[in-house]
Amino acid sequence: MIPRYSRPEMTAIWSPETKFRIWYEIEAHACDAQADLGVIPRENAEAVWKARDATFDVARIDEIEAVTKHDVIAFLTHLAEIIGQDEARFVHQGMTSSDVLDTTFNIQLVRAADILLADIDALLAALKARAMEHKMTVRIGRSHGIHAEPVTMGLTFARFYAEMDRGRARLVAARDEVSTGAISGAVGTFANIDPAVEAHVCAKLGLKPEPVSTQVIPRDRHAMFFATLGVIASSIENIAIEIRHMQRTEVLEAEEFFSKGQKGSSAMPHKRNPVLTENLTGLARLVRMAVIPAMENVALWHERDISHSSVERMIGPDATVTLDFALARLTGVIEKLVIYPQAMLDNLNRHRGLVHSQRVLLALTQAGVSREDAYVLVQRNAMKVWEEGRDFKTELLADPEVTAALTPAQIEEKFDLGYHTKHVDTIFTRVFGAS
Repeated sequence: MIPRYSRPEMTAIWSPETKFRIWYEIEAHACDAQADLGVIPRENAEAVWKARDATFDVARIDEIEAVTKHDVIAFLTHLAEIIGQDEARFVHQGMTSSDVLDTTFNIQLVRAADILLADIDALLAALKARAMEHKMTVRIGRSHGIHAEPVTMGLTFARFYAEMDRGRARLVAARDEVSTGAISGAVGTFANIDPAVEAHVCAKLGLKPEPVSTQVIPRDRHAMFFATLGVIASSIENIAIEIRHMQRTEVLEAEEFFSKGQKGSSAMPHKRNPVLTENLTGLARLVRMAVIPAMENVALWHERDISHSSVERMIGPDATVTLDFALARLTGVIEKLVIYPQAMLDNLNRHRGLVHSQRVLLALTQAGVSREDAYVLVQRNAMKVWEEGRDFKTELLADPEVTAALTPAQIEEKFDLGYHTKHVDTIFTRVFGAS
């Protein structure tokens, strides 16, 4: 991923230096386990740890790979250059390249998941803070983009919090799904390496042994991981779309923070555009772009092919780096989001009471009017508001068929905004807990 949408901690996971360091640790721990079993001499296993503080020369490994056309062999050759040819004689004993590559990939995904979980925690904290701040800030709810009934801005934030909290739970499960390692040798039968080696390496690296790995770790695990990233990205877009809507000039219930010296347009000096949330919408598309290739990686030929390899070299870094950046950006947007409660109230009242139509409908049915007749009575007065700019309550009070069923006081009571917020506390308790 390009530096513009990258953060150092996540990109470091995917650097060649990090990759080779993990390769080395796998090989060194495997040698220890082999020595414990008496398969290789203890002194050879200990010699491998001479490279513990070594800096692997990426350029040198690339130079060797240019000849060998095999990245793992190139690394092993370079390792032998560091610790000595004879000392390296038993490195990779009984192992196959996928043991190193797949176990490393899963370690990288686990580390990436840990960063993403911390990102989500920061976003959840921001969403909760804004939800509490605007718990009773009334705004109009919309269905099909049309005014519906009153809600609160706090409920909007709470909804996003609950959705992202579900995403966090999915990511915890996805992290567990890919936290396996395989040191099972060619075609995964352990013919040339004892299962105890795999158990030792996995324990040292914080993984679980893959129950059956053929020669590769099954890619349904990775499909689930990247699908989870895609869902989280879609939740980011869901929040971004709402902010973009609220910032529209005709709505302007909230807007992204506009910093001093910021410019909105090269042509129109008055512009203040929702550039961050538009950017998040685009980044979400990029993360989701990894999902289908990850799904298609599940089907491999027989015990192993490498059709998945090129895909994962791209989607692993790109999806995790992009999502990390997007989560951090969204957290900043939420924390600094400028909210306009008066504009929310103005928008709610724009159509002169229409948002209370359901309360009047229900009151008429409670008063003995059939639902069909009540609907006709309410709708005909509502249409005068839409088409002629009338006031809804005034029209109802002037309608003899309505006043035959409801007193003026009963009609007046149906326009109380507090009616719509009476269960906000209940919803907040469901989302955030009793505290």
